[in-house]
Amino acid sequence: MYQTILTSIENGILTVTINRPDKLNALNKDVMNDLEAVTKEIEDNEEIKAVIITGAGQKGFVAGADISEFVGLSHGEGMDLARRGQDIFFGIENCSKPIVAAVNGFALGGGCELAMACHFRIASENAKFGQPEVNLGLIPGYGGTQRLVQLIGKGRALELLMTGGMIDAQTALQYGLVNYVVPQEALINKATTILQTIALKAPLAIARCIKTANAVYASQDGYKTELEAFGDCFETEDMKEGTSAFLEKRKPAVTGK
Repeated sequence: MYQTILTSIENGILTVTINRPDKLNALNKDVMNDLEAVTKEIEDNEEIKAVIITGAGQKGFVAGADISEFVGLSHGEGMDLARRGQDIFFGIENCSKPIVAAVNGFALGGGCELAMACHFRIASENAKFGQPEVNLGLIPGYGGTQRLVQLIGKGRALELLMTGGMIDAQTALQYGLVNYVVPQEALINKATTILQTIALKAPLAIARCIKTANAVYASQDGYKTELEAFGDCFETEDMKEGTSAFLEKRKPAVTGK
């Protein structure tokens, strides 16, 4: 079904593996097309409750974009390229189901941007993060300048953006770019454990957590978004079941309705 990614699903958790290990899983047009298609599948497939995105091999999550595709582009073509990348990553960021990046090596350039588009990140001990585009006379174009500032603050973000430097996993943890750092062999298990916990919660409430948290950074009134989403929850069967279960001192049986 996909040219450049592998997918597998177990207990409602879909693992998406970008599979270009000979290129350190660099993002080219085919990968971007596959990411767009799999994001649609995630939304449409009721069997999928949560998602892990990772890279093939032990060296690279995604080591950047395929720079050969940038050569010779005009101003307008460069904007079109960035616009498409932003749109695909917006789809990931705004997906109603939780998507976690399991960063298993280099997350550079577009790879760092992809990881930041996910709802949160877990890193292996050998992971490296960076936006080295200035070394090519470029800047990040898939939302990296915005999400990096949001996640680690303006000063640290600008230092990374302007130096083109890399940070290791522990520094990323200190900066708040990742939630956990674990040995590489424990990476997928850590992500799975967290998503298994999330999968026990009401899916419509989870979707609204994502929507309202994203509203913090959108050009909209986040408090109004929260207000409306909170009210919407009262129309769901899972809210009625959840409150009843709490009062009856039992575990809720959520249905996603």
